[in-house]
Amino acid sequence: MVQLTALTQEVLTAILKSIDEGIHVVNIDGKTIFYNEVAARHDGMEVNEVLGKHLFEAFPSLTKESSTLLKVIKSGKPIFNQTQEYVNLHGSRIDTINTTLPIFVGEEIIGAVEIAKDYSRMKILSERLLDLQRGLNKTGRKKTTRQVNYTLNDLKTIHPLFLKLKDEARKLAKSDSPILVYGESGTGKELFVQGIHHESLRANGPFIAQNCAAIPETLLESILFGTSKGSYTGAVDRKGLFELADGGTLFLDELHTMPIELQAKLLRVLEDGMVRRVGSSENILVNVRVIAAMNVHPSKALQNQNLRSDLYYRLNVFTFSLLPLRERKEDILFLTEYFLKEFNKKLHKNIHQLDPELKLFLEEYPWPGNVRELKHTLEYMMNVCEGSSLTCTDLPFMLQQQRPVIKKVENKECMSLRKNIDDLEKRLIIDAMNQCNGNVKHAAKLLEIPRQTLQYKLKKVAIECAE
Repeated sequence: MVQLTALTQEVLTAILKSIDEGIHVVNIDGKTIFYNEVAARHDGMEVNEVLGKHLFEAFPSLTKESSTLLKVIKSGKPIFNQTQEYVNLHGSRIDTINTTLPIFVGEEIIGAVEIAKDYSRMKILSERLLDLQRGLNKTGRKKTTRQVNYTLNDLKTIHPLFLKLKDEARKLAKSDSPILVYGESGTGKELFVQGIHHESLRANGPFIAQNCAAIPETLLESILFGTSKGSYTGAVDRKGLFELADGGTLFLDELHTMPIELQAKLLRVLEDGMVRRVGSSENILVNVRVIAAMNVHPSKALQNQNLRSDLYYRLNVFTFSLLPLRERKEDILFLTEYFLKEFNKKLHKNIHQLDPELKLFLEEYPWPGNVRELKHTLEYMMNVCEGSSLTCTDLPFMLQQQRPVIKKVENKECMSLRKNIDDLEKRLIIDAMNQCNGNVKHAAKLLEIPRQTLQYKLKKVAIECAE
């Protein structure tokens, strides 16, 4: 086994101590050989209570199966961003999210290092936010008949399929069945969901939205289902979002990012309407309509095992697919005019015209960010424009770079070999027929093709002539 010199070990120790993360290193036997102050603060321990001791001695609640450090030593494979709950030597419950890596010297594994982040404090902060939200709900519900900012009328479109989708949403909003909404980023999923809530019989109830990708798994669980006193350090009895949304709608965005294990708990709530707070054995009945949204296609999420099939089938009672902007081109200039009026009022400007070249660009650009990108692009242009009409020179820098690409695509269509040959053939036939005063026999001779072939081509291009 490779031995470190005293100087090298001193430098390495100094570096590890300066890192603002919890660092815990154990040898092949599970004995701690390095443990910094940050890790000690996370674990509620003193460095000397862990350093030089076996993991089980410092953290008696751990086992070979639950310890990420021992798992990595056994498998030789790293573990990234895994949550871990354990009890320290003093009986306090600790929550961390760890990245654990094996330490190799050559092909020999000599130990493991764990980089830990403490989010017990994040949990406490999230619960305080929940308390704040609950307080706002209590004080605000009497002052307003709805808790959404948008209705389906705010989803602007002239596209026939999109108009039909809005009509269908109005009808199905009266149901209490769950809904799954699919659409690329920027297509207006939350606006659409708020519109459904507004049209529903729950319009006077709470509307609560949660992005599932925004927070870690354990924290998300406590936010959704609430906590029971003593479930972890500092935990008290607090309602989760399901309880806060009782009588209303809970909107879960980016559902496919929710951990699979948590999806199973969500399925149980959808099936029986009962939630159980983290650390509690008591079930609580809630009356909540769940609307979930995804920015990847459900079939792809199922294929990649990011979405449980049983949860998908439970949510798939009503499904709405919001078209991307590139598939409803008639909405591009329609929305542009709408946003121009909006920003004229907001920015105190008087811009109502678009340069023809800009119109062509707006229609041909694929808008990967959809309506959100179009709106923010126009907001930028309205701010920088100094004239009375918008031109391509007002486009953001990134879109200015896209103009040659779009022109090149348009030129590719003009360079089509088949199209150019067809056009040339038509011109030659017309010229020959004109020179021969419409006489097919003479024109065929001039073109050096059979008379029957020319007659066929004349019918094909619908040229009227006398035989």
